Amino acid sequence: MTGIVDSHFHIWRQKDLPWLNGPMVPRIFGPYEPIRRDYPITEYLGDLQGSGVEKAVYVQTNWARDDYENEVDWVSATAKEFGWPHAIVAYANMSVPDVRPQLDRLKLYPLVRGVRMQLHWHPVEEYRFAPDAQQVIDPSVRANIARLKDYGFSFDLQLFPAQMRDGARVVAENPETDFILTHCGMLVDRQAETVSAWQEGLRQFSGMTNFHAKLSGLGTFVHRNDADLIGFIVDRAADILGSDHLMFGSNFPIEKLWTDYPTIIETYRKATERRDPAAQQNMLRDTAMRVYRPM
Repeated sequence: MTGIVDSHFHIWRQKDLPWLNGPMVPRIFGPYEPIRRDYPITEYLGDLQGSGVEKAVYVQTNWARDDYENEVDWVSATAKEFGWPHAIVAYANMSVPDVRPQLDRLKLYPLVRGVRMQLHWHPVEEYRFAPDAQQVIDPSVRANIARLKDYGFSFDLQLFPAQMRDGARVVAENPETDFILTHCGMLVDRQAETVSAWQEGLRQFSGMTNFHAKLSGLGTFVHRNDADLIGFIVDRAADILGSDHLMFGSNFPIEKLWTDYPTIIETYRKATERRDPAAQQNMLRDTAMRVYRPM
């Protein structure tokens, strides 16, 4: 096994993040007081020391919308100074009439590989981010996603299972654009009905060559590093999508609320060991290298 690629991590300065300032509000990952502070690249590098991770992809952290370029500029400067991260997924507001002025600015930064705007909606209020479940097929959003191919940008797609049929429609409409499902579709619990809906959601994307999913954030709803749950998700996602459509992501420092980086890595290593060496290589390195092309 060659080095691992972390396809989903964050660094941040608390002052830039509205959701880390002001009064505590309910979040999808539970109480977050321990991470209401700066999480610099130096701490991240310390966290992953000795883990075998050789490259990492930074994913936007919801700065104020108008600061989307400032975020990328800061992360790019960090990469220039420290050599990490090796690729960036930036924010772009896909709900505006024409996102191209934003994409034109992002294209100036060599590390930007794609964009994310969180479109997930759930009946449980603290789980939702989008204003409604149909935002993924809003005409403006669909039109702007269709423009990504002209920039060579991917789109990080964050949805719950009930939205995946609509999500698959968008993926099918844009065969030249890579889509990456955040947190492998966010399985909320292990109840039979929930698992069935999640698996059926993933099946909507089966066979789509431009679709991939991140094995990341799998502690989001249980608030712990659950080896059995991670193995369960890895096995079923690999069966449905194929290992060449899956990639590991640490989701640090969110997962730092309940575990440490070496434990995360060891848990995913064991979960992927159930597959052959080529499949392990896909999930821990090759898919992320191919899709995000980290420098």
